[in-house]
Amino acid sequence: MKVTRITLWSVDLTSHETYYMAEGKTCDTVKTHVLCLETDTGLKGWGEVCPIPHYLPAFADGVPSAVREMAPEILGITPTGIDAPMRKLDGFLQGHLAAKSIVDMALWDLYGKATNLPLYQLLGGRTRRDMPLYHSITCVAADDMARIAKEAYATGIRQFQVKLGADADWEADAERLTKVREAVGRGPLVYGDWNCGATKLQATRTGRAVAHLDIMLEQPCKTLEDCAAVRQTTGLPMKIDEGAYDLASLMQAAELGVLDAVALKLSKFGGLSAMRRARDLTVHLGAEICAECTWGSDIVTAASLHFAASTPHGALLNTCDLSSYVAPRIAPDCPPRENGRIAPPDGAGLGVTPDIDRLGTPILELD
Repeated sequence: MKVTRITLWSVDLTSHETYYMAEGKTCDTVKTHVLCLETDTGLKGWGEVCPIPHYLPAFADGVPSAVREMAPEILGITPTGIDAPMRKLDGFLQGHLAAKSIVDMALWDLYGKATNLPLYQLLGGRTRRDMPLYHSITCVAADDMARIAKEAYATGIRQFQVKLGADADWEADAERLTKVREAVGRGPLVYGDWNCGATKLQATRTGRAVAHLDIMLEQPCKTLEDCAAVRQTTGLPMKIDEGAYDLASLMQAAELGVLDAVALKLSKFGGLSAMRRARDLTVHLGAEICAECTWGSDIVTAASLHFAASTPHGALLNTCDLSSYVAPRIAPDCPPRENGRIAPPDGAGLGVTPDIDRLGTPILELD
């Protein structure tokens, strides 16, 4: 079995509500790319990647160019051992991890279909029936954020990511965290996320103001060293996101004492192959994992759910059903959330089948 055809689509995904983040970052309508790798046996493997603006060094419109560049190395791959061809691609094209993640994901889907096994079996075996979800709350007025938290709580959600920093006002951020905590009560996990948009002083003042409320902080500053300073000064646990993107950065975060939790995202690491290695190291370092990606619809959600379902006991903090935040839904058979939790899809490989009509006309076809 060999890959004989590459097809790529571009689809605009619109958030159900605009996400406001620190430093003017927003997420409203963004571009996702969907890849199909077809083999000489007729099997098709699917991948998806959706870089969002201002988040990481990844450009959505660069994905087609990177896929075209990698095409000679992709065509002819035998997708029953993924690490070897992905390492070869790393040597062929330096960087461009977001574009590589879409290829890696499609190869894993093919591997699962060739062996008639769901991806969670190939990624280590299923360790749980379903996984807890977190709900991300856009950075708006504190009362509105509290309302959103209450609505999510009523659906069974017990973990809440509170976006901070949209107005660079540490007191407003403290009020946001306070009112969300009041809205959901004691017990649920509440963490404030600046997406690297706070100074050490802003984050420290906010953290000290809410330290009595059982709050976790997420990536307040751009550097791990500054995040470590905030953690040391506030005494609050820390989740790293943008600052964790390879094994070396995970080790550095652990050495600095800020790796209480970490967001492992497919597009940051370059796909499931690299994420699996990052997971092994994270488990060894004793941190808890948020298993997800930057943004996207049903295909990338399915990959994240399989990864989460195979994560060892005690190491999974939560996961995210990204597809529930956007429209259109690309694969109608992707599982929905239920009582604040979600299970991986059934079936071989990713277990989801995109609706070709929703994808539209391909932007790239190579064989």
